[in-house]
Amino acid sequence: MGLEPSCLLTLRDELPALDSGPEAAAVADRARLLTEWLVEAAALDRLDLAPLPVRRVRVHGHCHEKAFGADGPTLDVLRAIPDLEVEAIPAGCCGMAGSFGYEAEHAEISRRVAELELLPTVRELRDDEWLVANGTSCRHQVADLAHATGRHVVTVLEAAASPP
Repeated sequence: MGLEPSCLLTLRDELPALDSGPEAAAVADRARLLTEWLVEAAALDRLDLAPLPVRRVRVHGHCHEKAFGADGPTLDVLRAIPDLEVEAIPAGCCGMAGSFGYEAEHAEISRRVAELELLPTVRELRDDEWLVANGTSCRHQVADLAHATGRHVVTVLEAAASPP
């Protein structure tokens, strides 16, 4: 089980190409993001979640999540939180594409990609909204260029966890 989409989904995709043995295939087959596991295991009904201090989250899916169809479970998990409006941001890549955006020769392209949809949306966030972005690179891009905070879905679940 993993939390970082680029790491977990790369493992799932590339491990069988690196090792054609049955063990590698078994690991790749069982590799899941936490959100995928929660949905597949029907565990959402067992979570005791309380409303958040915000009424809406805007979700930026990581490129790997989108490419592998793994962004839906994040939305499903967030929709299990009472009284929360969940909206996917219709943006493509945040512009980082792993280390691409950190390389000096790609910095301007990275910024332009982020400005296509993601950053304008982030700048419009209201006080009663949170940005959810599971990718480390996505959260860094938002912090560096929009001076905003993106939250991983796990930290949102933690905030919604009812006290024992």
